[in-house]
Amino acid sequence: MTHSRAEVLGLLAAHGLRPSRALGQNFVADANTVRRISRLAGVGPGDRVVEIGAGLGSLTLALAETGASVTAIEVDRHLVPVLREVVGGAGVTVVQADAMHLDWAALLGPGPGPARSGTSCVTGGPGGTQPARPWVLVANLPYNVATPLVADLLDGVPAISRMLVMVQREVAERLAAGPGDKAYGAVSVKVAYWATASVAGRVPATVFFPRPSVDSALVSIVRRPAPAVDAAVVDPAWLFRLVRAGFATRRKMLRGALADLVAPGSFAAAGVDPAARAEQLGVEEWGRLAACSPPPS
Repeated sequence: MTHSRAEVLGLLAAHGLRPSRALGQNFVADANTVRRISRLAGVGPGDRVVEIGAGLGSLTLALAETGASVTAIEVDRHLVPVLREVVGGAGVTVVQADAMHLDWAALLGPGPGPARSGTSCVTGGPGGTQPARPWVLVANLPYNVATPLVADLLDGVPAISRMLVMVQREVAERLAAGPGDKAYGAVSVKVAYWATASVAGRVPATVFFPRPSVDSALVSIVRRPAPAVDAAVVDPAWLFRLVRAGFATRRKMLRGALADLVAPGSFAAAGVDPAARAEQLGVEEWGRLAACSPPPS
């Protein structure tokens, strides 16, 4: 059971509610779309799903139909009672919270430890401790918080191993872009550091109420077992300081854009062309440049 457009309008009218522009509320009002999203998420019985911005529960219901265990987060205190009414009996846990300021470790657990190379003692199996199953994030993210929220979750919530997020189409292209792509930027490098990403499909504005002025797209993000650049070798804070500086003046060659941070000889040591521009470097090349350029003291 998911919401049609008439049911979305009926729920809002019955509770005297209107979509909040300040919260970026655009409710999905199309059963085929939410079922498509839950299918692309690849979740089912035994999976743990967290949804951000559950709203009136249309996507929440589609996710619960798969048999997954769903935790739905909603910031709007006026919508939370309606959401609880809608998903009552579906086995969904509803949490009223702001995802940008949520204690994720308390809600989801710490997640797996960092991957290490080489052999190690395995404790799983009979008599051993099995790690908790990771979480999958599936969400229709408000346009105004999508980019910083995805970046923050990759940085600080290792319990989330996969994401399928619906965002503004331009944001989706930026999150999934690779070197040389028009949309490639600092956030693309951030995503590539932690994960692999791809655009999984487009979503027309017509399936939303109210109808937004832009089209949306689905982005699939799968966390790597370990970051693309070894954090034991390169401090991530230093790496992304270089990345931000490079893209801040993206029309400049790197030797100019990074003149205050990278010595001329470091480019050759890293195997990076100083005449290249920021959008030409993949995350591994940024990592080599950071490794060959000691942070200024």
